[in-house]
Amino acid sequence: MPVRIRIYGHEATFSGGCWTCDDDSLQAMLEALADPRAVTPEQEHAHALYAAGRFGGLIATARGWEPAPHPEAEIRLEDVAPLRQPERAGWLSFLRRKR
Repeated sequence: MPVRIRIYGHEATFSGGCWTCDDDSLQAMLEALADPRAVTPEQEHAHALYAAGRFGGLIATARGWEPAPHPEAEIRLEDVAPLRQPERAGWLSFLRRKR
């Protein structure tokens, strides 16, 4: 079952692991996120919801167009900064004076 989303005023459809859209630039952005493993209707809907959320778009539901929630962040501060000494984390931290 195809899933429709609306981003930047353009509509796109996700079906069978492929995006279709009239706008070439939006088509390229969505193809970069395409998941060919999404074959069931639930997987297609989850992937379309993720793509719409990444770009701040809308998703078509039975009640009309609804804003897609933003997905969780892929990189968190805890992944980069050590928990024991967060003030010593970051880029070029080796240049700081040690106490």
